Order: sequence, then structure tokens, then C-alpha cells
Amino acid sequence: MTTLPLGRAVRHEWRLAPDFLTVNHGSFGATPLCVLAEQQAWRDRMETQPSRFMRAVLPGALRAAADTLAAFIGAEGKDIAFVDNATGGCNAVLRSLHLAVDDEVLVLDQGYGAVRKTVRFVAERFGARVTEAVIPFPNPTEDAIVDNIAAALTRRTRLAVIDHITSGSALILPLARITAVLRAAGVPVLVDGAHGPGQITLDMRTIGANWYTGNGHKWLCAPKGCAFLWASPDSQDGLHPTIISHGLGGGFLAEFDWTGTRDFSPFLSIGAAIAFHQRLGGEAMRARNIALAAEGAALIAQRLNTETAADGPMTGAMRLVRLPLGRPADDAVSMAVRQRLLEAGTDAPTHVLAGALWLRLSAFAYNESEDYARLGEIAARVMREIAA
Repeated sequence: MTTLPLGRAVRHEWRLAPDFLTVNHGSFGATPLCVLAEQQAWRDRMETQPSRFMRAVLPGALRAAADTLAAFIGAEGKDIAFVDNATGGCNAVLRSLHLAVDDEVLVLDQGYGAVRKTVRFVAERFGARVTEAVIPFPNPTEDAIVDNIAAALTRRTRLAVIDHITSGSALILPLARITAVLRAAGVPVLVDGAHGPGQITLDMRTIGANWYTGNGHKWLCAPKGCAFLWASPDSQDGLHPTIISHGLGGGFLAEFDWTGTRDFSPFLSIGAAIAFHQRLGGEAMRARNIALAAEGAALIAQRLNTETAADGPMTGAMRLVRLPLGRPADDAVSMAVRQRLLEAGTDAPTHVLAGALWLRLSAFAYNESEDYARLGEIAARVMREIAA
């Protein structure tokens, strides 16, 4: 298989606007033309005879797609169900819970907002409590993170929801160490791995979680609406999708594979997305993305005379650079700065963490060093405008 050149030379594989600086692959990904073509081929096949497709083609095709994904993430297809996004996967697990009054569900203070809200919603229905483990920031250590999670456990902790890669702070958490501590305490683990597939190498067999949900539409470049929920064999009983349909009572796959009429083409295109990922270089491309993100963050930090949020093994293809705001940050300021960045022609998001405003950048196959030099100039100009 021929590996494609990266950077500007491969950008034509996407429909990305040439006059816009795309440095935020982490939010929604970007689906390449070849995967969009595969998705359309599945749609066309379905529409030639929809009822025949749903009955005779879809069941086997869906399981074949799961087997292909399983080989990529170190799992077995029978333990994988497709969902629309990682938030939906988390909802399926959380809304299958049975809690008692004063039971506790542990989350991270830097956990994804939508999932934290789901935890609160479920806990309130049972009269349970949401507890929180603090992730030190900036420049955390693995030991401090593991120690803080262990210290937040109590005899009432019934579930821990752990982000594999935090969204706002872009930290790759020491997941195997965390799950070992939680499993030793008898606490089941749900991993929100929204940013994991395609950004880092995954192996479900060694992670140690009960459930892991990840997006295909981000770093794997699958179509929007393609994600998966992996459940260990001993954690599938009693797990239900958020839409109950004809498969109720038939087991994990019977319930998740059919929740009603929908467009299944995003799931059926996952094989094309994985194949394209490998054509980009697979593991070598992932390593390049991580190195490029580090280089880009350093360039911008130097241009702005500020700092990056973290370095080393807990950083991946997303990095944070502190913006020189000169005053405490809040969400209103963050939204104002992000809007200015969009108007200036780039999509880099901003986040408020530890009282400061941080710019998050992503690095993917179509990016190169010049993108981050340009981003640094845009950010410097926006910060001057905000200060004026």
C-alpha cells in the first residue's frame, strides 16, 4: 500500500476551504472525499430496494464493519455496537444504571460538559450524588492525577466516568493506571474516549475498562454520526441503547444494531475510513501529528510570549497555548475571542482553565508548520484587538 504525502500535498483529499485555516480537527474531524464516496455508495445501494437492504444486507454488513473496527482497536466485533457519537455511548451506559439514594458517580472536573450533565441528570433521578476528582492544571503529573482519582473514591462510589483524552485541556490521561486503581476498588469504569480512535493507538484488551466509547468522525475521518460503544463481555448484561426497539431482551447486539429506521451509512463506511487512515501512514502519521502539534504549540507560545499547558507523554495531536489576556478569563471573554478568531479565518477554539484563557490547536495529516505560524499571527492580532 502506497503511503500518501502529508501536509499541503494531501489537502486535496478533503473538501476543506483553501482560504480558511483549519487547525481544529479535534472538534468534528473532516471526512475525506474517498470516504464520502463510500458513504454515498452505501446510500445508493440501500435506495435501490430499501426493505431488501434492511433485511438481507444490513445485518451482515453492520457486523462486518464492527469486525473491521475491532481489528483496529484491539477488540472483538461481538463486543462493539455502533452509536451516533461518544456522548450517545455514554448516555447508553449511564441511563442503564440502577442507583440507590446517596450512591455516588465519580467524574473528572475536566470531563466533557455534555457527559457531566448526563451524569447529573441520571444521579438526580435516583437521589444519588455526583463527586469530582480534580485534574491538576497546567503541567499535571500522572502520579498526581491517579492519586486524586483514588482519593475521590468512597464506599458509595458505584461508577467512575473517565475521559481518555480531555476535550478542553487536551490531556492524554494514564488510563491503564487509572482503571487498575478503580477496578481494585471494585468500581466499574466508563471511558469517554471521544478523541481516542485515530489520534492514539488503542487496545481494548489492555485498557481495563468496563465500557469504552469513541468517535469515528474525529481522528478516524469517518462520516459524521459514526461512533462505537465497546462493552466487555461481563458488562453487557442490562446495557440498553437510549432508543428501545424490537431487540429489547435479545441481548447487547440485538438491541443496539436495530433501534429503528435510520441512515446506517456512517457505520458501514468505517472500513473505508480505516483504510484511508492507513494510507496516510497509520501509526507513523499519528506520531507525526503529535510531533507537529508540539512544534505548532511551541511556535505560538513563542510568538505570544506565553506558555504551553503540558508536554511529554500526556500530550497528543491537540495542544494548548495560554493567550496573553492580562486579566482573569471567563466564558464570555472566551466566546468573544473565539468569534474574533472565526472572523479572522481560523477555527481554533478557546477554553477557560485555571482562570486563564487557552487556545487549543490540532494537528492532522493536512496540516504543516506554516499553519501554526499563521495561527500565531492571527492570535496575536486578535489579542491586540481585545486589549484595545
